[in-house]
Amino acid sequence: MIKLNPIALTLIILCLLSCKANNDNKVEIVNNSPQAQFASAQIRIALQGLETTTAQVTLRIDSALKEQAYTIQKGNQKIVVSGGDETGLMYGGLELAEMIAFEDRIPELVETISGKPYIKNRGLKFNIPLDIRTPSYQDAGDAAQNNITEMWNIDFWKAYLDMMAINRYNVLTLWNPHPFPSMIKMENYLDIALENVCGTSFPLDTDRTDEPDAKFIAGCGVSKEVLDNLLVLKEMTIEEKIEFWREVMKYAKGRGVEVYFITWNIWMNSIAPPGWYRRQENLKGDEGKYGINNDQNNPHTIAYLRKAVKEFILTYPDLSGIGVTAGENMEDRNDEYDREKWLWNSYGEGVLDAKKEQPEREIKFIHRYWQSGVDMMVDDFISKYPDEINLSFKYARARMYATPKPEWANEYINEYSEFGLKSWWNIRNDDIFHFRWGDPEYASEFIKNLPDESLTAGYFMGSDGYVWGREFISKHPKNPRELEIDKHWYNFMLWGRMGYNPELSINRLKGLLKFHYPDSNVDELYKVWATASRIPSLVTNFHWNDWDFQWAVEGCLDLRNGFHTVERFITNPTRPGSGILSIPDFSELQENQKTMTEITPLDVAGKLDSMANEVLRFIDIQSEFSDASFTELIYDLKAWAYMGKYYANKIRGAYHLHAYRGGLGKGNRKKAVESLESALLMWREYSTAASRNYNPQFLSKTRTIDWEALTINVENDIKIACEE
Repeated sequence: MIKLNPIALTLIILCLLSCKANNDNKVEIVNNSPQAQFASAQIRIALQGLETTTAQVTLRIDSALKEQAYTIQKGNQKIVVSGGDETGLMYGGLELAEMIAFEDRIPELVETISGKPYIKNRGLKFNIPLDIRTPSYQDAGDAAQNNITEMWNIDFWKAYLDMMAINRYNVLTLWNPHPFPSMIKMENYLDIALENVCGTSFPLDTDRTDEPDAKFIAGCGVSKEVLDNLLVLKEMTIEEKIEFWREVMKYAKGRGVEVYFITWNIWMNSIAPPGWYRRQENLKGDEGKYGINNDQNNPHTIAYLRKAVKEFILTYPDLSGIGVTAGENMEDRNDEYDREKWLWNSYGEGVLDAKKEQPEREIKFIHRYWQSGVDMMVDDFISKYPDEINLSFKYARARMYATPKPEWANEYINEYSEFGLKSWWNIRNDDIFHFRWGDPEYASEFIKNLPDESLTAGYFMGSDGYVWGREFISKHPKNPRELEIDKHWYNFMLWGRMGYNPELSINRLKGLLKFHYPDSNVDELYKVWATASRIPSLVTNFHWNDWDFQWAVEGCLDLRNGFHTVERFITNPTRPGSGILSIPDFSELQENQKTMTEITPLDVAGKLDSMANEVLRFIDIQSEFSDASFTELIYDLKAWAYMGKYYANKIRGAYHLHAYRGGLGKGNRKKAVESLESALLMWREYSTAASRNYNPQFLSKTRTIDWEALTINVENDIKIACEE
C-alpha cells in the first residue's frame, strides 16, 4: 500500500505551479523525474503529493479534455493523470493524492476517474482592509482593524491561496471602494500614493446605532477624526507595496486562481477628506487633492479614476479583472453624469486606455446589479466593453445559510437573460462568524440549485461585515494565529469542492474528517456537525431579517435596535416561502379553529430542541482529547446546541405571552414566564460554551457579541412577561 503524508501530499501537489511549460500540448512529466523541477507551479503541486508513491505516475496535458478537467487511469503499475490544462492537471493530482491518503485506495485496473467543474468559476469574496485611509466596506469592526497588517503579509497570502487551490477555488475577488492610493503611483498625482500602512488611534464606535452618525467609518467612508489620528502599522514605500501585490497575484496565478478587484462608488477617502458617507440628497463634498471629491458631476474625479484604472491594469500584469458597484453614494441623474455614464467615463474608458498600450491584454469585468437597471447598464456600459463582462447579484441577500434555494434572483434572471448575459452569484454569509459550520448536503443542494451555465458566470462566497483574514478572538490561539480559512476549513472546503463537484463522496468527506480529527468517530461526527449547522438556519427562517445590519443569530441582536427581545420575537415575520407561521398568524388560525398545514412556532421550538439534544448526546460521550482542534470543535457544537435550546424556549415564551395577551387565560402567562426562565438557563449554558473558545468582539454591522454581557437582556425578557 502506498503511504503518504497527507500534508506533504497536498503541499507538493501545491508546489507545482510557477513557470509555464514551453508547449502545453506536449507536457508529460513522470514523478521523481529530473524534469519535474522545471514544471509549472500547478504541475509541481500535483507531483508533490505523489513524491512518496512507489507507483509510476505520469502527468500530461490532454487537449481533448476541457478547461480544469482531468482523468486518472491505471494500468500495468502505471498511473496516468491527464489534465485539459495545467489547473485541471493540478486538480487531478490532488484528487489522486487524496484518494490514496484519505480513502486508502488507488484507481483499480479498469477504473477511470474523471472530473470537470460543475461551476466554471468558484470564488471567494474578501473585503480587504488595505489601510485605514483606504478601507473596505465596512471596516468599523474588530475583524478589519485586526487584519490590516495581515493584508501586507506574504506568508498570509501564500497560505490562503494554497488552501484555495486545494479546495478547488479558482477566483479571488478583493473588495475595496478605492484601493488605488495604496497600490499604484501615477505621474501628476504622485502625492496621492500612500506611503506606509496605517491604522488609527481613534476608537471604534461600538455604541453607534446608525451608519450616518458614525465617527469612525460609515459605509465606505473615513471620518476626519480617523485621518487626524493615524498610526503607522508597517513601514512600506509605494514601490514596495506594488512589488508586494505583484508577488501575490503571481502566486495566485500559479495556483490557478484569478484575482479581481471590485469597488464601490463614489468614495475618494484619503484623497478627499473627510470622504464621508453622504445620503443622496446631500452628495456635495469639499474639494480634495487636485479638486477631487465624491461629487458625481466632478470632471476632476472622473479624470483621476480613469487614469487610476489604466495605471492599475498596467501595473499588475497578473490582474485578471476588475468590477464596479454603483453604490449608495451615487445619485440618479438624467444627464451626462448618470450612474452608468459616470462608470463608463471613469472605469470603462480607463480599461480602453490600458488596452491601447496592451491590446492583447484581456481584462474581465464584473458589473454589480445594484441600484441600477440592466437596460441602462447595457446601453451605457456593457455594450461598449471590449472583453468578457458579466453581472453580479446578491443571490441569497445576506443569508446564505437560510435556504439552499433562494428565490430573490428570479425577477432579475428574467431581466438580464433577455440580453444574453450571465451573472456571478454573490453568496453572502453575514450570519455566522464565530462557530464552525459544516453541512455537506446543504452546500451540495445550494450549488445544484444555482441557475444553469447559460445564466451563471460563477459565484463568490464571503461577507460584507467581516474580514476572513487571521482569527484574533481565540482564547487558545496558535502561534501564529490561525487563518480563518484554516479554522473554518470544513466550511470553506465544502463551498469550494461542491462548486467543482456537488456529488463529492461521503467517503472522501469522512476521510478528511478523520485526517483532521483522528480520535473522533467520523460517522457520528459527520451527522452531528450537519445537525448542529441546521440550528442557526432554522432560527433565522423563523426570525427573518434580510440584511446583515438587521440580525445576528449568534448574539440575538442587530446594529440599530440592539437585543431582540421577546416582544420582537412575537412581531417579527418568518421568511417568506419558508412554510413557517409567525406567532400572530398561528394564533389567529388557532382562534378561528382552522386547519394548519404550515410549520407552527411550537413545531420550530420542538425541532430546535430535538436537534440540540442530538448534538448534546454526541458531546456527552466525548472526552477531552489531546487534539486541541477537536476540543474546540466540540465546544462550538455545544454552543450551537445551547443556542438552539435558548431560541426554542424563547419562541415558546413569545407564543405563550402573545396568547395571554389575546385573552387565552392566565395559564399562558405562567407558561411564558417558565419558558423564558428556561431560556435564561440555556443562554447561560450557551454563553459558557461560546466563551470557552472566544473573547468578545465588535462586529461592524451588529454591535458587540459578548454573551456574558448580553445575559442582562435575556433576564429582561422574563421581566417583560412578569409585568403583564
